[in-house]
Amino acid sequence: MKQLSLIIHANLKQSATDFLRGLDVVENFTFSEVEGHGSQAVNDDELSNKDRVVGYIPRLRVEMLLSDEYLEPVLTALRKFQDTKSQKNLYWVTDVKEHGWF
Repeated sequence: MKQLSLIIHANLKQSATDFLRGLDVVENFTFSEVEGHGSQAVNDDELSNKDRVVGYIPRLRVEMLLSDEYLEPVLTALRKFQDTKSQKNLYWVTDVKEHGWF
């Protein structure tokens, strides 16, 4: 089992939601609002002048659990989705030793 985490621009929320819901192997995902800070912030066309000064980028963290065999197909699909967007988005994969409901 893998946890796939994405950091995407906040303006991609609806298109990312539609895209992920369209992938049969993605059963559930979670969005959390996060703030991106860093040197790349000043080059983001989506920022207001105020946000440029403080270096804040409105982002979403997307998390999902995937079976090992579904990781590569989902990453391939995400890369195709990314090709249609102007922003660069970040992802990472973490091994999950155990998961369940309580």
